[in-house]
Amino acid sequence: MPTLIRFLTAVGILAGLFYGSMFVLANFFEPQQHEMTKTIRDVKVK
Repeated sequence: MPTLIRFLTAVGILAGLFYGSMFVLANFFEPQQHEMTKTIRDVKVK
């Protein structure tokens, strides 16, 4: 049983670190916005 508790503790810590890092990335870093243009071949404007 102690091995299972150690395993679950390790998995819980890793999951907490993962979700914590995703929270920090989502809330404190903004992506740079810029305009994109892309040409489409073989399209005729009517």
